[in-house]
Amino acid sequence: MELLILGLALFLGVHLVPMIVPLRQALFGALGEKGYKLAFSLVSAVGLVLIVIGYGRAPHEPQLFAPSVGARHALPLVMMVSFALLAASHMKGRIRLAVKHPMLIGVGLWALAHLLANGHLKATLLFGGFLAYVVIDFISATARGTAKTFTPVPRQDVIAVVAGVVLALVVMSVHRYLFGVPAVPWGL
Repeated sequence: MELLILGLALFLGVHLVPMIVPLRQALFGALGEKGYKLAFSLVSAVGLVLIVIGYGRAPHEPQLFAPSVGARHALPLVMMVSFALLAASHMKGRIRLAVKHPMLIGVGLWALAHLLANGHLKATLLFGGFLAYVVIDFISATARGTAKTFTPVPRQDVIAVVAGVVLALVVMSVHRYLFGVPAVPWGL
């Protein structure tokens, strides 16, 4: 469990740095743009590896609450929407313009649905940690006015939705092999 917690602290901690503008500016000044981006990427990568290893090694017990059957059944649709939002966050479509922070919303949906569909301690730490990060970052990003404006290209919305659905289906098809549980309650 310690590796999972350390991984979450590193990964989510480094993602909180941009919200603390004086700290980000100090690091940027000390390391330069390339050094800052390299350090950010390295800490993120180490954190992500520790999350994966730590989650895999953490015990499946204790069960903190009963998983939501509704959340389990909704997960496939939620994941399609989440992946479409993640794709839209990198495109200049109407979805990104309307949602303002599609990556945060997509990660938040992923985390909330998985949190409700599980119930054991390690899942609560993982998905609850990501959900808490999303809420904090969303509030910070909204307060800082970080949403960008641009002229939307409608076909990019189509690309985002198709890419999101396809990627979600691919992940669902290998979910059992990657994470040890089927992506849908009826098996896939």
